[in-house]
Amino acid sequence: MKSGASTSLNNQTKKKRHFTIPVFIPMEACPFQCIFCDQHRISGRSVVPSAEDVISLLHQHLSTIPEMNAEVEVGFFGGTFTGLSPERQRAYFETVLPFMENGRIQGIRLSTRPDFISREILDLLRKYPVKTIELGAQSMDDEVLKRSGRGHSSRDTEIASQMIREAGFSLGLQMMIGLPGDTEEKSFKTAIKIVDLGASETRIYPVIVIKGTPLEDLFLKGKYIPLELEKAVRVTKNILRIFDEANIKIIRIGLHPSEGLLNRNDYIAGPFHTSFRELVMTSAWTDRFQDLLKEKPGESIEIRVNPADLHPAIGYYGKNRKLLEKHFRMVKFRTDPEIKEKTFYADHH
Repeated sequence: MKSGASTSLNNQTKKKRHFTIPVFIPMEACPFQCIFCDQHRISGRSVVPSAEDVISLLHQHLSTIPEMNAEVEVGFFGGTFTGLSPERQRAYFETVLPFMENGRIQGIRLSTRPDFISREILDLLRKYPVKTIELGAQSMDDEVLKRSGRGHSSRDTEIASQMIREAGFSLGLQMMIGLPGDTEEKSFKTAIKIVDLGASETRIYPVIVIKGTPLEDLFLKGKYIPLELEKAVRVTKNILRIFDEANIKIIRIGLHPSEGLLNRNDYIAGPFHTSFRELVMTSAWTDRFQDLLKEKPGESIEIRVNPADLHPAIGYYGKNRKLLEKHFRMVKFRTDPEIKEKTFYADHH
């Protein structure tokens, strides 16, 4: 059984490996404290780096990245970058320029808030090799934004997205599921709106209750109930379909597992899992294999997938392989670069 069309590798060059060197500026220039947020705990960084710190960090990361066949960018994350003074923005950008001149780094991305985008800000960014601007949209529902303490509206996101694209930047839009007042339907509408706004990439974060945040107070008072892990996986999986159909790149699914989350010192409640993305991708592949499971039980089956899909197709801790092995006596997975990603070809024996 074939699912989807295969692709030819003729005339294709070897894909470059992409690396992003993260520079965290936790909580810097944030005008509000969102109800769910403490970037010091989430990112695992508590000190805002100086320009000298950034240079040292870039050297450190580049020493581990191969010079050949690599595309490297620097990402300024964790705060409202465009809320910094123009002087501080320039100082950070200037640290990257020498590495671009010698060819080791190819671009810059940054994250910021929708209400901190203006013509003047974009004019400044265009003077430097900024390629991608990520907006923390989080939700496109104004009630959810208000209850989450975001301090901006969905209209702010719409306006900023249009300005960013018109200025020639790639647009990234981040979203969260499970915010106060959020529902599955609202989350799906947010994902659809992200597509409509022309984003080329996105990140999906399920809400985690972090120690010391206003959300912790609501949780302890019984006024906020976080998503269960199983539901968070299911909702995220269904949102992935929306982005996949629109060819939007999903950069990240789930929070970065900082030390404080791993040792549970900063974790209070919510669907945190060190392999959250794997759980979601495994579930998506379980859905793809449903037609196979409707067939009559057979002796053996060989499933060919794109190399990028091998691990999620087999599943987290072999979940999908084990599921298929209940139906077929022998199950074998094999990679085939000519198979289109997120599809498979099954040979019965």
